[in-house]
Amino acid sequence: MKRPSKMAEMSRVLVIGGAGYIGKFIVKACAKSGHPTFVLETESTLSNPANAEIIKGFKSLGVNLVHGDIYDQKSLLSAIKQVDVVISTVGQAQLEDQDRIVAAIKAAGNIKRFLPSEFGDDVDRNDAVEPAKIGYAIKAKIRRLVEAEGIPYTFVASNSFGGFHLRTLAQPGATAPPRDKVVIFGDGNKKTVFNKEDDIGTYTIKAVDDPRTLNKILFIKPPANIYSMNELVSLWERKIGKTLERVYVPEEQVLKKIQEAVVPHSVILSLYHSIFVKGDQTNFEIEPSFGVEASKLYPDVKYMTVDQCLDQYV
Repeated sequence: MKRPSKMAEMSRVLVIGGAGYIGKFIVKACAKSGHPTFVLETESTLSNPANAEIIKGFKSLGVNLVHGDIYDQKSLLSAIKQVDVVISTVGQAQLEDQDRIVAAIKAAGNIKRFLPSEFGDDVDRNDAVEPAKIGYAIKAKIRRLVEAEGIPYTFVASNSFGGFHLRTLAQPGATAPPRDKVVIFGDGNKKTVFNKEDDIGTYTIKAVDDPRTLNKILFIKPPANIYSMNELVSLWERKIGKTLERVYVPEEQVLKKIQEAVVPHSVILSLYHSIFVKGDQTNFEIEPSFGVEASKLYPDVKYMTVDQCLDQYV
């Protein structure tokens, strides 16, 4: 029997919110991997001068730009009917409104896989406090809806964005990594996972047609990217040839700071509490019943290590 060509096997993918922070990396990885790639964006996003370079990049990769909106069911349904897989990368403000995407997928009846907007920590396994807790609860609510509707899914737990956190060594409000003093939440011993955004895109796209990731959580936890803050600071010190003053902030002080802060600073602090104080990214085992680990599934992916990432900032 003649085997269909690779192109014939590759799913057509629609990315909703592709011009956003993590969205653009996913769109790029999708187009480069050979998947016919569609991006649903509003007219205002496409015409916004701030997005000109991103849109130009999409066009150069042969991405199909589809005008539409999750609040316009007709355009949403029309876009979904053109593809096999839907990936949502909408931002915080639209997380709850993903129920509209779920409804459209259900109505279309042709989608082989849905990846809702998560791309962070596992929303079902964390010890977060408010206000981060609200965001996790909304994402969990969308998970339960997807499961209840019987829509085939993959949930992506990408852990921390390396390009975002490593360029400041996770120092709130900083624009560059510290050279003198570093603030560490908790005792600095809890392990965290930092992944380069391009690699998150690559692993996500690898999973869309993979039967092993069907109805599972894809955890992106490559071994060389798991560091405690103490280890991370030591690595940075070796690179710059200098010892930093380490200022440890105990948990009760972190919680007090969260209560005193306003959004978005309070959200960032509560996420840092979850990640660095509680160790929510690494304090559980990935069981085959609910999850798979990306670097084990795709050993061929040459991901960028934390060590290599930090070299860029020396």
